[in-house]
Amino acid sequence: MELLKKLYGHITVPEAVKKELREGQAQGEDVPQLEKYTWVEIRSVSMPMYLQLIADLGLGESEVLALATNHPSALVILDDKLARRIAEMQGFRLTGTAGVLLRAKQKGFVPALKPVIERLLDLDFRLKPDLVTATLELGGEA
Repeated sequence: MELLKKLYGHITVPEAVKKELREGQAQGEDVPQLEKYTWVEIRSVSMPMYLQLIADLGLGESEVLALATNHPSALVILDDKLARRIAEMQGFRLTGTAGVLLRAKQKGFVPALKPVIERLLDLDFRLKPDLVTATLELGGEA
């Protein structure tokens, strides 16, 4: 979370993402409590109908895209493949977890990507091997 604060200063998170994190916490996962961060704004979302029609898209991703619809210049952080494809079709500025980590290294906020990525993988965070390789290469760690 601190990397997000250092990189972006303020972030907006939809209510559904907060709920997903709470559910993960209830299952014993190590996830942040967004309410503790004054620089995180949690927003309720009224979703455009076209997002509700995409059955394979999770509620969190749908709400992120709905927020982006109202703020098209905002940077959208998504890892889900379908959600990313929709964001690209809508012309949203887009990054994912790997992009956030790469930017953090470029800014000097993390000395090395590999230990951070390994920690995420240990926590069962899904990153494709080719994405990990590309991120490490771009970060000068290949």
